[in-house]
Amino acid sequence: MATGTSGNRLRRLAIPTLVVALITGSTGVAGTASAAPAGSPGSGAGYFTAGADRKVTLTDGADRRPGGKRAATPKAAVDGTGAGMYVVELAEDPLTTYTGGVSGLARTRPAAGNRLDVTSTPSQAYRRHLDAQRAAVAAAAGIKVNAVYTTAFNGFSAKLTAQQATTLRADKRVRAVTASRALGTPTPPPTTAPATAAPATPPATASGDTDRSAATGLAGRPAKPGPGTGAGMVIGVLDTGIWPESASFAKNMPAPATWRGTCQTGVAFVAEHCNGKIVGARYFADTWLAGGGSVPEGEVLSPRDMAGHGTHTASTAAGLPLSHVTIDGRRFGPVSGVAPDAQIAVYKVLWGGMGFDADIIAGIDAAVADGVQVLNFSIGSDLGDWEANTPIGVAFLNASLAGVFVAASAGNTGIVSGAISNAAPWVTTVGAAVTRLDEATAKLGDGTKLVGGSLDTLPGGGARPLVFGEQAGSPDLGAVYCEPGSLDSAKIKGKVVACALSDLFGSAAEIKAKGGAAMVVFDPIGNYRINSIFNFPVVYLPTEKQAGTLFNYLMRHPTDATVSLRTGGDGSSVPGIPSVADFSSTGPDKVTLGVFKPDLVAPGSNIIAAVSPAGNFGRQYDAYSGTSMASPYVAGAAAILRATHPDWSPGAVASALRTTATDTVGTSSPLDQGSGFINLPRATDPGLVIEPTAAELIKFSETAEPDGKELNLPAISLREYDGTRPVTLTRTLTNVGKARETYRSSVSGLPGMKVTVSPASVTLAPGKSATVTITLRRGSAPWDRYVTGSITWRGKAHSARIPVAARPWGIAARPYADDGEEFARMTNGAFGMVQPGFTGPLAARSTGYTPMQRKSYSMPAGVYGGVFDPSATGVKTVDFTVPANTAGIVVEANTADPNTNLDLYLYKGDTLIYSSDRFWTSAEQAYKFLPEPGRYTAYVFAQFPGGPVVDFELGHAIIGRNAKYSGATLTLPSTTQRGQGFNFTLKPNKPLAEGDFWAYTEYSTNGTVVPGNLVYTQQSSWE
Repeated sequence: MATGTSGNRLRRLAIPTLVVALITGSTGVAGTASAAPAGSPGSGAGYFTAGADRKVTLTDGADRRPGGKRAATPKAAVDGTGAGMYVVELAEDPLTTYTGGVSGLARTRPAAGNRLDVTSTPSQAYRRHLDAQRAAVAAAAGIKVNAVYTTAFNGFSAKLTAQQATTLRADKRVRAVTASRALGTPTPPPTTAPATAAPATPPATASGDTDRSAATGLAGRPAKPGPGTGAGMVIGVLDTGIWPESASFAKNMPAPATWRGTCQTGVAFVAEHCNGKIVGARYFADTWLAGGGSVPEGEVLSPRDMAGHGTHTASTAAGLPLSHVTIDGRRFGPVSGVAPDAQIAVYKVLWGGMGFDADIIAGIDAAVADGVQVLNFSIGSDLGDWEANTPIGVAFLNASLAGVFVAASAGNTGIVSGAISNAAPWVTTVGAAVTRLDEATAKLGDGTKLVGGSLDTLPGGGARPLVFGEQAGSPDLGAVYCEPGSLDSAKIKGKVVACALSDLFGSAAEIKAKGGAAMVVFDPIGNYRINSIFNFPVVYLPTEKQAGTLFNYLMRHPTDATVSLRTGGDGSSVPGIPSVADFSSTGPDKVTLGVFKPDLVAPGSNIIAAVSPAGNFGRQYDAYSGTSMASPYVAGAAAILRATHPDWSPGAVASALRTTATDTVGTSSPLDQGSGFINLPRATDPGLVIEPTAAELIKFSETAEPDGKELNLPAISLREYDGTRPVTLTRTLTNVGKARETYRSSVSGLPGMKVTVSPASVTLAPGKSATVTITLRRGSAPWDRYVTGSITWRGKAHSARIPVAARPWGIAARPYADDGEEFARMTNGAFGMVQPGFTGPLAARSTGYTPMQRKSYSMPAGVYGGVFDPSATGVKTVDFTVPANTAGIVVEANTADPNTNLDLYLYKGDTLIYSSDRFWTSAEQAYKFLPEPGRYTAYVFAQFPGGPVVDFELGHAIIGRNAKYSGATLTLPSTTQRGQGFNFTLKPNKPLAEGDFWAYTEYSTNGTVVPGNLVYTQQSSWE
């Protein structure tokens, strides 16, 4: 959960949940619009109420087709009885990793720098052996095999009963039996007729009168001079298929000599579609169909892309250079894949935006057998990975060990810290960066400027009438969201219409059809910054603060609101360029402690590339946003590095990309940016590489709960380390340059940490390696919070930087990230609980209890069901001064009126510290542990006032870290063991007055002080 939010934000928009069907999700912003006129406090049903989900569509074509119905999610692979589709991994190695040992069967795993040849005599012989073993295992369990894997994964998929799954797990020839899982996000079918094989018209000439080439964000723009073009490389794309008629793929090319793949024909896909640029194409749906599913409406059983996602990722990685593209008659400048001379192999594994891991593994298995050098996987899981070493992860490991570089999307759930997809250490996990502003400014009639985003042509000129959608149509039909059919043309003709966020494309079409001049979209609960092309003037204001400003302006000006719209802004919509996109999933990896993700970030916002016309209003090109777009950028970069350095392993390529990356603007934290923003020209000559050995990775993959900090990765993650002891690690540096060079180490960042590197400098000849020892000690660094920084080795001609993130475990192991909320910090003095991260003697102290100061307030009601804005009516402001050395501040709001719903916001200056907006109660609480000193402001917002005047109570407690309050006795054990929780009590020494009280506890072990809890007790009048 991001800083400034509470765990109760159920009204939060669930925007891009998945990597694949990029920006599709639900909002909790729902309900009917208010019937009350603006400025009539306390009347109406409320503009924004929590409850049922609402569809929202933003940028990737997933929900963009008017009238389209969402594809049904496939049935769960395994039902409640344990019967269903499973992935079975057999104990013997697949072709990629078999090193010998079976009598009469030679090694098939390729030597370092060589390629797997599945047609060789040893490979064919070993495959026959695997076939025989698989048949024997299946016969013993009495099952019928569905899909077969032998290259990057040894096993099969099958429909099993619970008893058959149990039987297989007991078979020593079986390594694992895993219920098959669905990945992706369901997408609606197209409303156009199914595609045919007829070529689409390429956007070869300019048309229209608007040129936006200077403002277009293009991930696939040509690389800077220096890097190659990826010639001779094949990039495999696991996705929704491809639209072969696109101009981005219109080149006949010979297949590489090592290519073993095929062109699988099917509905609307013929052999001629594999023209060499598209060197191969296959589709995988065995498990989808065997599990009881059917091809979703609008899909076709072939490699053809009916959605657009796969075409977009393929063209971003390796699309041909085009002088310009047009979208809806407007010029958007040149586009090019990152590796324009690389070839594309298509593996369609998603159907209606969804796919089973069993089919995805079949795609990986085929890709490695076919001879790809790079794989792109822009597919993820909602809220990230939940376990290490999944079947897909194992398949990617084996692919990597066979020399295939794997790029994968980190996920688009930036609001939830630690929700990283594809977090295996052998996968390069890519976050998204904003590389173009694409800003627009809405200037309200009172002079307020709101800077949002737009990719459309805006009307410009002077002020125009502005009307709120809810006041210009039928509330029952969703006019507050400008839903199709909800607006009155007489009330919006020639006006700019303000709409709450729901179905952006549907809303824009409604306003356009009814004669509106433009649309300004706002989100009452805040959302991510992304843009789409609507072919209509649209300005998107993503933040909750902007929504509050606009909404309350509309309430103050129900009949005379005006706005002027212009392209461009002041840069305030992002921290800078490049910066980490706010939707990009952030670290750490919640599965393993010693691996943090993402690995790096690449362009992923407003990326224009080829798409499928069938799923994108007939467009040949479109703008998508997401880590799905960033991953193929890295895949293209990897293809260039593989072509430039054919002897480099996937680990060396990954290291080169990471150690040469540069900081983004606004953050240098590796939890956000990984190693930083990709710098391909530097990566072609990195000087040093740091890569794990095959043995290290295999051991990691075979460990039930791996850590990963011991892996020779170009990064260091110390999550939940014992802060009372030093941590010692090693890293091996290899000179991949052309000359002998001396590298000297230096440390930056990591405040409060003591870091030593021994030896401090190393001198390496080309091809030689040296191992250095890195010792990290906690000094004054805070407990239970991350500190971040880096270690850099600088030579005369090169430098290599690795990021470091460390968080000492104090009193509670937190499962995910360091987002500002103090996990397990608040507790009750009658039954407190602590789970320490250290072992040793235990001592503790307490401040005793201080009362919460409460005061009654009244304020006039604002708009019923409105949007929070600090300056609006219906908001009470209360300031607090927090002195230095404060343990915590706790603020609470409450009302006795059951018809009033309050929200509570705690700010420090303009920075939101905590928000509490439970919609089911007005008992709101905001807090901050170990706050910075200064002036804090609590805003109490009556979102649903029960009458014209709102009466409420506000309480606060500021607990000094070294203060002495009413005495209390702290009872706890005298020793503690890391990871073993213990109970404590903090009981007042004498009866306290009626009310609520707070205290602070602090622990120590062998002289090391560890901050404890904010402890609560309540004394009632009858006690």
